[in-house]
Amino acid sequence: MNLAQQFETLSELARNGEVLPFWQDVFVKFYQAFLYEDRWTQYIQGVGTTLLVTAMALAIGVILGSVVALVRVTHDQQRRRRNPVLGVVNAVLKVYVTVIRGTPMMVQLLIMSMVIFASSRNYTMVGALTLGINSGAYVSEIIRGGLMAVDPGQMEAGRSLGLDYLTTMIRIVIPQAIRSILPSLGNEFIVLLKDTSLITTIGGKELLYAAQGVMNRTYEAMFPLLGTAAIYLVLVMIFTWLLGKLERRLAQSDRR
Repeated sequence: MNLAQQFETLSELARNGEVLPFWQDVFVKFYQAFLYEDRWTQYIQGVGTTLLVTAMALAIGVILGSVVALVRVTHDQQRRRRNPVLGVVNAVLKVYVTVIRGTPMMVQLLIMSMVIFASSRNYTMVGALTLGINSGAYVSEIIRGGLMAVDPGQMEAGRSLGLDYLTTMIRIVIPQAIRSILPSLGNEFIVLLKDTSLITTIGGKELLYAAQGVMNRTYEAMFPLLGTAAIYLVLVMIFTWLLGKLERRLAQSDRR
């Protein structure tokens, strides 16, 4: 008797009111959560969407965060004449960072889905955009901290060689700051990966959404949720291992 036949037999006994032994009950619940009607494919599709949303959110966050960080660093490093336009932009960006970091992610998701994009039905993309905007505030602080950590003498040396501010920043300051920025960006990627589970509250079709679909059909929560947790754990462990390798390589390059 194969697994499918065993499942059908035990399921029939359970429907007839017979109490199954513990291990048989576990087998039935596991089978209907992952193997029945190839439900495991729903989890795989959810993982693909989760990774896609994470990558999109990180890309938005890095681009937005880089712009915010460069503007704020440029403003802070002004010495003589203060550019009034840059001052206004810097103030607006400070408000953006403060608001995003000071409000819950869940509230931001609900505002984006129910107020700003109330007419949209592409909840997954709305979720990715919201995560990206949220990430941008944190990435901006990561990049700004990395840039400010570079010895100010590096900027002065570049300017003394006749390089303008932008050229000095691109050729001298940013390459030195990247080594301290990359590990923190890797950690932000891992945080984003776990935060993607929140978009299921607005209808985003990621991993937890797939698990909830199985739960709604089986009326059993344990194995779908445990499976989802295990998948997230494996993904985080893989990316943590890759991040560790990156950090070790950067440390080796520093010693050369």
